[in-house]
Amino acid sequence: MAADDVDVFAHEEKRILELGGHVGFDSLPDQLVSKSVARGFCFNILCVGETGIGKSTLMNTLFNTTFENEEASHYQSEVQLRPQTYDLQESNVNLKLTIVHTVGFGDQINKGESHKPILEYIDAQFESYLEEELRIKRSLFNCHDTRIHICLYFIAPTGHSLKSLDLVTMKKLDSKVNIIPVIAKADTVSKSELDKLKIKIMSELVSNGVQIYQFPTEDEAVAEINTSMNTHLPFAVVGSLDEVKVGNKMVKARLYPWGSVQVENESHCDFVKLREMLLRVNMEDLREQTHARHYELYRRCKLEEMGFKDTDPDSQSFSLQDTYEAKRKEFLVDLQHKEEEMRQMFVSKVKETEAELKEKEKELHERFEQLKRMHQEEKKNLEEKRRELEEEMNAFNRRRVAAETLMGQALQGCSQTPFKKDKDKKNFFSLPSACSLTSGRNMN
Repeated sequence: MAADDVDVFAHEEKRILELGGHVGFDSLPDQLVSKSVARGFCFNILCVGETGIGKSTLMNTLFNTTFENEEASHYQSEVQLRPQTYDLQESNVNLKLTIVHTVGFGDQINKGESHKPILEYIDAQFESYLEEELRIKRSLFNCHDTRIHICLYFIAPTGHSLKSLDLVTMKKLDSKVNIIPVIAKADTVSKSELDKLKIKIMSELVSNGVQIYQFPTEDEAVAEINTSMNTHLPFAVVGSLDEVKVGNKMVKARLYPWGSVQVENESHCDFVKLREMLLRVNMEDLREQTHARHYELYRRCKLEEMGFKDTDPDSQSFSLQDTYEAKRKEFLVDLQHKEEEMRQMFVSKVKETEAELKEKEKELHERFEQLKRMHQEEKKNLEEKRRELEEEMNAFNRRRVAAETLMGQALQGCSQTPFKKDKDKKNFFSLPSACSLTSGRNMN
């Protein structure tokens, strides 16, 4: 069948036929509801706000339970996202609830990068879902969907307008997630000041182009209440699980010396409005908006980066295989370019290293020649000193021989002189005897 024939059939006007009797597909909504209830639902809430502003307390109040949550300090070096998942059940409906807290948000001196960890977390959840969607064997119904469905942005009641951190963060997040701004701890501000603060906040959001979540008005069943609630944004809320006796009944309230602030009293705060809009009326729309708007935007950008793109009605349809081959060729060409760049870089590095080695070799050779000259000079000096020492030793030996000769002669002379003296001595001692003999003779 030709492509033109397919286009003709596609644009052919659809005919509406009447049924002759009951068939049974009118039970399809009931079947869908039964399967959805059996499968369960998931809902993911991101709480963005400064430490100690009341995020955990509001979550506990919204779901009328106490969630486990570690108390955060004001000394975090960076923003950390802490997701916690709980399984809740109301009647026969199961809800897998994930609450993500931004620990350390607004506690740093330099707050310019505070929004980056939040954006990275949201994109990581989108990427995880996209990977599951692109698997050959996928299981989207059974996988845990961690995409953020709603961001409750907590605004401090102090001050008369939004902080620059609030504006920058919400501006960065509005294309990634549904944002509902809430004024936390609204019982610390008078009602007149609260009304002025609401008007100021909405004015600043509009002037800075921040897109917050608007409750849908297309469905006639909820159009009236959603239109009315859109005018109450941002919601001023108070959270508490404490039971206080007011009149003859116990109510959730915050007790003060001057009185009490009832959480579920609409004249005291907007907590009931927030709960109605978030959980009882627009929960499914938040899930749909996350999938159809924010996730689709992320998915389209990712697929365009991969080389896939939609075709115009007038252009020819594209082939997935052709797109893959074109992207593969583009990747191979890019890879070859990078390999060539790396090769050239390697060659240049080798040449630089060779030049450095040659320079080092030249320096070592010069150093060797210098040491060789120094060695030769020292050797020459040592030779001269050796000759001088030899000459001195020869002269010393000659003097020693002469001295020994003279000493021998002196000793020889000394040995002859005592002999002569002994002879003379004998002659001398012989003279008296002769004299006595001579005198004796004369007397006779």
